[in-house]
Amino acid sequence: MKASRRNFLQSLGVGVAGLGVSAPSIASAATPPKQTKPSGDDQVLFVGDTIAVANTEYGKVRGFILRGIHQFLGVPYGADTSGKNRFMPPQKPASWTDIRPALWWGNSAPQIMEKRYANPYASFVDHWNYDDVSEDCLKINVWTPALDSQKRPVVVWLHGGGFVNGNGIEQDGYHGENLSRLGNLVFCSLNHRLGALGYTNLKAAGGHAASGNVGNLDMVAALEWVKTNIANFGGDPNNVTIIGQSGGGAKVTTLMNMPSAKGLFHKAVALSGSSLAGVNKEYSEKLGMKVLEEAGLKAGAIEKLQQIPWREYIDIANRATEKMTDEAKRLNLQRGGFSPVGDGTYMTEGAFFRDPNHFSAGIPLMLCTTFHEMNPNRTDATLETVSLADVKEKIKPRFGDKSGDIVDAYAKNFPKARPIELWALIVSNRKNAVAAADAKAAQQKAPVYVAWFGWQPPLFDGRMRAFHCDDICFWFYNTDLMLTHTGGGKRPRALSEKMANSFINFCKTGNPNGGGLPNWKPYTTQNGETMILDDAPALTNDPDREARKALA
Repeated sequence: MKASRRNFLQSLGVGVAGLGVSAPSIASAATPPKQTKPSGDDQVLFVGDTIAVANTEYGKVRGFILRGIHQFLGVPYGADTSGKNRFMPPQKPASWTDIRPALWWGNSAPQIMEKRYANPYASFVDHWNYDDVSEDCLKINVWTPALDSQKRPVVVWLHGGGFVNGNGIEQDGYHGENLSRLGNLVFCSLNHRLGALGYTNLKAAGGHAASGNVGNLDMVAALEWVKTNIANFGGDPNNVTIIGQSGGGAKVTTLMNMPSAKGLFHKAVALSGSSLAGVNKEYSEKLGMKVLEEAGLKAGAIEKLQQIPWREYIDIANRATEKMTDEAKRLNLQRGGFSPVGDGTYMTEGAFFRDPNHFSAGIPLMLCTTFHEMNPNRTDATLETVSLADVKEKIKPRFGDKSGDIVDAYAKNFPKARPIELWALIVSNRKNAVAAADAKAAQQKAPVYVAWFGWQPPLFDGRMRAFHCDDICFWFYNTDLMLTHTGGGKRPRALSEKMANSFINFCKTGNPNGGGLPNWKPYTTQNGETMILDDAPALTNDPDREARKALA
């Protein structure tokens, strides 16, 4: 099936004004090092005793140079989190005297790995990369054009997985080589504690007061490592942008509401995910008590809890979560389980972004979601001909009696959309992203930029649509690397050049304009300015506002 070149929003019957003319790129203040393009079979990988050696506060590391970009993988930023360090704030790693090899990724944080590749379609599309799993997982990766004093902008990538799964390089599209070269910047990614090992709040059970947020404190420790060490890798510690997708987007907004993260980053980007509050403190403390009970331990027996093998502990914690289902419902929580806690000490209690004098107020924020975050029929061709009546029935488990009104509202807002497209738009709605944009814009101290990604790859007979995760490789200039998300070639590359250069400008200045997209106005609640990212990018005003009203 040949992919349509028309703007997806227009194909649904929504007018898009201001297609605009691409603006000239903003020149970089620093000049990237000259690189000689290899010809024929010239060498592109360099590794050896004196190649790519950098200093850190804990000792020297040796990486390698690939296609002109220095790479350092699996560099420790924290100590092993097992044993006495479990449920505790991250500790500094031990120093070393020999040059430490930084040639391979660090361990993934503990998580359930069984049947991770069970779905062949998901494994093919996302091309998962998982390494050894261990509590010794506090490692950071660095890509940089040169080890000099140029002070390049720094990007820190926070992986997705809903605070429970994932790692810093689980998709090929997460790699920082191409963006580092294109933008003359330093790119970092990291692993940190996840799930029950990162977010069990044991304060009421006699544990450390920070135990419900140690996974986020790991990220703070990584940012502190960047602040102290990144100049040795050619980066500017005073120009750091954090970016995450899905659960990583929520990591971005939670970090923006952690006092200990103040001053460690200067711009923020949340893709397909954001949080506007931490987990309820009361619920998290009761869940921590339930974990001890499920483990057959009394309050205060934290040392014994620290000795349980991590895989066994995750099962214990998950059983405790199931037994807390009624409590979660009583507190009207959308979900239970383990994620950052709004305890009022380590993370803001209550709603985020409500204080105009909070440090987050001065941080520019970019938000992006995709049209079809949850596309129901990537591998089911029969759903292409589903009816509107069928869609109303299909979404009832989620929307209940409002389902009919919601489908009708979306059909009116998008008059040319087929029922299957409406289904995907509804279950992928922008309600949470717009709420985050409204909350952040209300601080009135820094701009908010909002995008909606609608580009659809010509794969699976055109049924992939603009799916969850698809935009990541566009921002990172990796469309020819993440072929299972794009198909590769000049069509996705053309949009990626505009998106990546706009992201690079945002990292440099806090303003994405000048990267090739049309003039991108900051978001306002009144107009809902939204950049549509497609073959023909366009800025429009809140294109789904009327449809979203039915979701209220």
